[in-house]
Amino acid sequence: MIKEIHSKTILNHVKQPDTYFGLKYNMNLYRGCQHQCIYCDSRSTCYQIENFADIHIKANTIELLEDVLPRKRVRGTIGTGAMNDPYMPIERKINLTGRALEVIARNQFPVHIITKSNLVLRDLETLQEINQVYAAVSFTITTADDDLARKLEPGAPPSSDRFEAMRQLNEAGILTGVTMQPILPFIEDTPENIARLVELAHQNGASYILPWFGMSLREGSRDYYYAKLDQLFPGVKEKYVRRYGEQYICNAPNWGELDEIFQKAVHKYGITTKMPVFTPQKITKQSRQMRLL
Repeated sequence: MIKEIHSKTILNHVKQPDTYFGLKYNMNLYRGCQHQCIYCDSRSTCYQIENFADIHIKANTIELLEDVLPRKRVRGTIGTGAMNDPYMPIERKINLTGRALEVIARNQFPVHIITKSNLVLRDLETLQEINQVYAAVSFTITTADDDLARKLEPGAPPSSDRFEAMRQLNEAGILTGVTMQPILPFIEDTPENIARLVELAHQNGASYILPWFGMSLREGSRDYYYAKLDQLFPGVKEKYVRRYGEQYICNAPNWGELDEIFQKAVHKYGITTKMPVFTPQKITKQSRQMRLL
């Protein structure tokens, strides 16, 4: 089901300091996600989303942004992609993310995008304009195997398409890298996969990689994930039950080995494990006037 809704707010303040992505504000333009990744934490009961396959479009997004951004007193990075992907397939038709980025560009705010889609390239010119302040795009990529990616993230473009989009963004001067998380225990947690991901990230211009050799599971998301494991990877669910029980944090059993391989690889290629971020700035009356000139 796809339907339009109206939201009272569009920008949420991020708890400070955000040492991970350097966000000041967070923006979710949709509710629900078409990528339907089998491990998505947004299915957790605590988020109170009845059916994560239902897509709600926040139809008044542009009006809200046009109203709130000129009144902000602090210029800080706007993040998108926390509860859904801003470039899920419907975005190709609706262009809500694209239009929101144009408003952000006009108001000279920095932005950070997390996505699993090469559709972000459609907005390259807008991102280049935003990049006069700061723009970054992080691609979530957890497997180098396209066939495996299609099982885990059935509605998203394959990993190879994301790497190619990363290459093009890098060549256009946009800061880009990989959120290598989650790495699913007993599925993706092989030395070969980790080494190959770092190699491909390097080949396609990644400046940073943010890893997590494990995943989170809680009520709601756990039930869905386990059902998919039974369907796609028979016998693997039982390994989770034995090792993790009802745990929220499920680190890979060979976490230490994977981290050692990862650290050697990023050192070899000169890739950082900390994302370069934008430092929030107070917006003075003078800076507002300069933007109007």
